[in-house]
Amino acid sequence: MASKSKSLEKNGSTTLKPHALDSIWTRAFTSNSEWPDKEEFLDVIYWSRQALGIIIGLLWGLIPLKGFVALLLFVLVNAGLIYIYFANFQSVDEEEYGGAWELTKEGFMTSFAGFLVTWIIIYSGLHFE
Repeated sequence: MASKSKSLEKNGSTTLKPHALDSIWTRAFTSNSEWPDKEEFLDVIYWSRQALGIIIGLLWGLIPLKGFVALLLFVLVNAGLIYIYFANFQSVDEEEYGGAWELTKEGFMTSFAGFLVTWIIIYSGLHFE
């Protein structure tokens, strides 16, 4: 077993160590964290946006919001919260990531898809007979 892990290390294959994930979580919830690897920060933006899309879908289905107003509110809330996160909470230099627009649109379409599926299922299940 030890020779197998040594051969993986020699081949350049890397695996995430358990403490590396802890470090990402810690930095994600700590204000003004340092992000030496840009991809890690983009991953945090991506996955937090996915969770946010599902949460907003649940809320909009429970309230119940519908139509263009619900879609517009989703876009505003989703983009606004992510912008506040990276601009104010993390205070990252937006230009390192291609500007504020690149960070704001990171993972937006998949988040929108998750929102739509969740919103439609919850709304239809609760408010249609």
